Amino acid sequence: MYKKNQNRQITLKDFDQPLCLKLNPENKWIKKAAMISWDDIEEEYADLFPSGCGMPSKPLRMALGALLIQKKYDYSDREFVEQIQENPYYQYFNYRDSI
Repeated sequence: MYKKNQNRQITLKDFDQPLCLKLNPENKWIKKAAMISWDDIEEEYADLFPSGCGMPSKPLRMALGALLIQKKYDYSDREFVEQIQENPYYQYFNYRDSI
């Protein structure tokens, strides 16, 4: 089962950081996120889950974003979890504002 994201695309202003830190819009992960047509890919991704039964799949941006980062740097699963916990740019790249 897949539930499509009904919310709008987030902006840098929407992505809250502790201590009011601001993300740099020139960062490569911010730029890559803007280049990817998440909505178009999500249409095809949702078709892979035709059943209305079972637990919903992970959001497209979370699943694909994680895979892209993990493969780029050849992180193990455990390393990737540690990296995404510490790197707000990775978090932004994988962010989806509702589940």
